[in-house]
Amino acid sequence: MTPAARLQAILDLLEQIEAEPRPADALVSTYFRARRYIGSKDRAAVSSTLYATLRHRARIDWWLTRVKTAVTPRARLIAYLALIEQKPAGVIDELFSGGKFAPAQLSPEEGKWLARLAGHTIDHPDMPDAVQGECPDWAAEGLSARFGKQFLKEMQAMQTEAPLDLRVNSLKAERAEIVSALKDMGLPAHACRLSPWGVRVKARPNLSAMPMLKNGSVEIQDEGSQLVALLVDAKPGERIVDFCAGAGGKTLAMAASMKNKGRIIACDVLAGRLKRSTERFRRAGVHNIEVRALSSEHDPWVKRHKGGFDRVLVDAPCSGTGTWRRNPDARWKHLGPGLQDLLVLQGRILASASRLVRPGGRLVYATCSLLPEENEKQIDAFLKTAPDFALLPCETVAGFLSPAAAGGMLSLTPARHDTDGFFAAVLERKGQEKSPSTEDADMVK
Repeated sequence: MTPAARLQAILDLLEQIEAEPRPADALVSTYFRARRYIGSKDRAAVSSTLYATLRHRARIDWWLTRVKTAVTPRARLIAYLALIEQKPAGVIDELFSGGKFAPAQLSPEEGKWLARLAGHTIDHPDMPDAVQGECPDWAAEGLSARFGKQFLKEMQAMQTEAPLDLRVNSLKAERAEIVSALKDMGLPAHACRLSPWGVRVKARPNLSAMPMLKNGSVEIQDEGSQLVALLVDAKPGERIVDFCAGAGGKTLAMAASMKNKGRIIACDVLAGRLKRSTERFRRAGVHNIEVRALSSEHDPWVKRHKGGFDRVLVDAPCSGTGTWRRNPDARWKHLGPGLQDLLVLQGRILASASRLVRPGGRLVYATCSLLPEENEKQIDAFLKTAPDFALLPCETVAGFLSPAAAGGMLSLTPARHDTDGFFAAVLERKGQEKSPSTEDADMVK
């Protein structure tokens, strides 16, 4: 592809992302699958510029407003080239030539406001902190309250490109051998700082060509997500519920900890995702996981198995503010319930799932959010209505996580820990375990 053709591809994608209620990564994947003639280098170049434009959206929009022009995907791309790549107006004019496969020519009006951007960079002292931090209005108040003077530093860390983290499947491989194999492939890799299962790859490899991914020896999983699974402290022979299992990443991590002994019930209201996860479980060599689709958080199955499990993980649906490094478009488009609806749903899920925990067992609540309303405040509200549960400091479960703990709860951020933003709290149910009933023994049949 010529440089101009790449720009047209980026513009096509920016327009789709703006118009369609789907995540950017899904739209990009669909776009390239329909155009298999686009080579790997061109795909990488298009994706890199596309996501860089998305990461700078608030500041680009601020500049477009300042030069008094309409904010459109095309205007954003032009401004990105001028402010981030620092291309002279003449070069941009040549790229927007209107020729075959190239974007349409710049209009006289576009030429005028482009000239007003000359000599400027993306940042400006008049920008509010929320704009500099690429933080949408709906999240700014909560994140400002959470981080205080560190707000801008934390938000700027969210603008960086997320690393590629792998979790080594201990049922099939050792971390040292995976690191060695990756280096033999010419990929710079090292053990993650916090997760005992994690490997960080300092490159963007062709994932489809990595044999350890194909055979289930590793899974792609952010280090922070691995630590949430570790906090469940799943042991061989135990009975575990992953209440909001989704695609099953944390389910797999817990199954490996259990050495395939015991039972995990992977639940979710999205039956399609659960069904797709079974191939992932098979590839990983796991056979102690059973999937169960729920009609809602109040599915009758929950009531029937009250007090039947040693550990219950609630990886609750959330705003996803902790994943903005990976999903920069998620700042600006809501693809599910709004924040207030999510808060109500999280409370209902937590209350319902807690019924599954046996006396002496543990309930782990987690989100990939940085907002206090979805995290600490949810735990506080739950404990006020559930006197038979008490907070178990996460340092008690995993002492090495003390530096990442705040008030006894796991609190990970990109700026402090170089992970995605994650929260987790471990709650223990008071009392002694009762002898399992016949129904408990047969509960997953």
